[in-house]
Amino acid sequence: MRIAVVLQDRCQNRKCNHECERFCPLMRTGVECITWGERGKPVISEALCQGCGICVNKCQFDAIRIIGLADELKTELIHQYGENSFRLYRLPLPRKGMITGILGPNGIGKTTAIRILSGSEIPNLGDYTAPPSKEKVLEHFAGTDMQTYLSDVYAGKIKVALKPQYVDKLPATVKGVVRDLLGKVQERMTLEEAAGMFELTEVLDRELDKLSGGELQRLAMAATMMKEADVYFFDEPTSYLDIYQRVRMARLIKTLAAEKQVVVIEHDLAVLDYLADNVNVVYGTEGAYGVFTMARQVRTAINVYLDGYLPEENIRFRDRPIEFEASPPRGDWKTADLVEFDHVTKDFGGFRLEIGKGSVKIGESVGVVGPNATGKTTFVKMLAGVIEPDGGSIDARMKVSYKPQYISMEAEGTVQELLYASAYETVTSNFFQGEVIAPLGLKGLMEKEVRNLSGGELQRLAITLCLANDADIYLFDEPSAYLDSNQRMNTAKTIRRMMEKTGRSAMVVDHDIYFLDMVSDSMMVFGGTPGQHGIGEGPFDMREGMNRFLAAVDITFRRDTETHRPRINKPESRLDREQKSRGEYYYA
Repeated sequence: MRIAVVLQDRCQNRKCNHECERFCPLMRTGVECITWGERGKPVISEALCQGCGICVNKCQFDAIRIIGLADELKTELIHQYGENSFRLYRLPLPRKGMITGILGPNGIGKTTAIRILSGSEIPNLGDYTAPPSKEKVLEHFAGTDMQTYLSDVYAGKIKVALKPQYVDKLPATVKGVVRDLLGKVQERMTLEEAAGMFELTEVLDRELDKLSGGELQRLAMAATMMKEADVYFFDEPTSYLDIYQRVRMARLIKTLAAEKQVVVIEHDLAVLDYLADNVNVVYGTEGAYGVFTMARQVRTAINVYLDGYLPEENIRFRDRPIEFEASPPRGDWKTADLVEFDHVTKDFGGFRLEIGKGSVKIGESVGVVGPNATGKTTFVKMLAGVIEPDGGSIDARMKVSYKPQYISMEAEGTVQELLYASAYETVTSNFFQGEVIAPLGLKGLMEKEVRNLSGGELQRLAITLCLANDADIYLFDEPSAYLDSNQRMNTAKTIRRMMEKTGRSAMVVDHDIYFLDMVSDSMMVFGGTPGQHGIGEGPFDMREGMNRFLAAVDITFRRDTETHRPRINKPESRLDREQKSRGEYYYA
């Protein structure tokens, strides 16, 4: 089976010479394989297309996909948005008393699947011109558990609660204060109980548009879990949260799953591993198609995802596996100090930051961990020269490239124009193209307007701009935000590889343990009282830094025997107790 997809947002038909039509062998023989739709975009006949791939290679905007799929998927098409548009194959099924995880890249139908399972969208089974009725949909799934489930959803016998993906858009759709919103959904618990459980007591009387990303996430989680429902869907429940809050949120979801059906989409693999019982891996091509695989036990599913190969279906969906180091990175750096800091302080009135004595060496990549609101971003800004310290000293004679936490680009024009204006020689070099542009997937974004980029696309652009600058140290504040699990791994590998090949230093603030494990040589640990007093210590070698940090979070990690990836131990399990007794929270 062959499908043809035209990515409408990438197709710039007014800027090209219609190469897809001009070079198509069938068009040259008079067979109308490619026509032009009402919007002036190409329409490719899947029945006539021979799959030569010439149009794919000739399109200068990377807007065409010609993909060969297994014939078995013909009968498993669940939803298609239009001709030459995205299509979804198969669906996951919630199970009572367990957490069903969904793992896959952005743009391949995970949120669409949740909308179908929640009943907010009726699948068209590929018939986008005359969508079928609910009865026809149920008839399609006759004799399966999915028919029973959807039948109960459509009949109102199953009540669902959905936590949306983009919590940052809540203030635009819901007005008022936190108390008013939560007061409307006091079903499973009272407003006061939820406020205490989700740490919202101090913001109950605050307007939604005055909340931070983490506060909006905790508010959305509270509003969802306060509802009385049979099935709960959580779309990215840990974005904007620090590791403390992520573990806390995971524990709350696990408690809920003991009596309800729960489905979770999560890109933090450590949290997903800790949370889920079974996981459905989703593979496909962004914007083109997505295929749900059968549910696997969580460890097996994540290992399959990292390996990029589905043995049962004999399908490879990634060129090469994602690998982790078997042992901690070296900490015996012999290079000279690039930057030294000694008892640095900063007082904002309501918040005071204290940084101990430490240094970053030439060629060293330092990970920075700790709760939100303990001064990590403030310290990075002091190194970048954005904020001046009140006391202590920062001895640094270096060029700095800084990627801030919150990205806002007012630049006019396309991604390519912005990159060329910033660092033309670097960006166009073969080295940078191969080491940064290709791994971060910037090629397909080059002709997009900067103002139209999504959060993940903007993040990748900001990281690219940071790496394009000639600097001695590169400062990254939460580079994994908005990225899916695949993009996070690629980004971590890219930053690490660039530092190793150029001999430059990096400091990376993040909350994703997998990301930090891949990118860091050493670790700086922040603690104190969030919002009042922050204390920064280190850098320590990786083992000591992670042990200090995880001891405060009260979780232990082990290494997976196959992939060497970090895995959270179950609380009070044998390994958990043994590692805590030895003080080994990270490397067993």
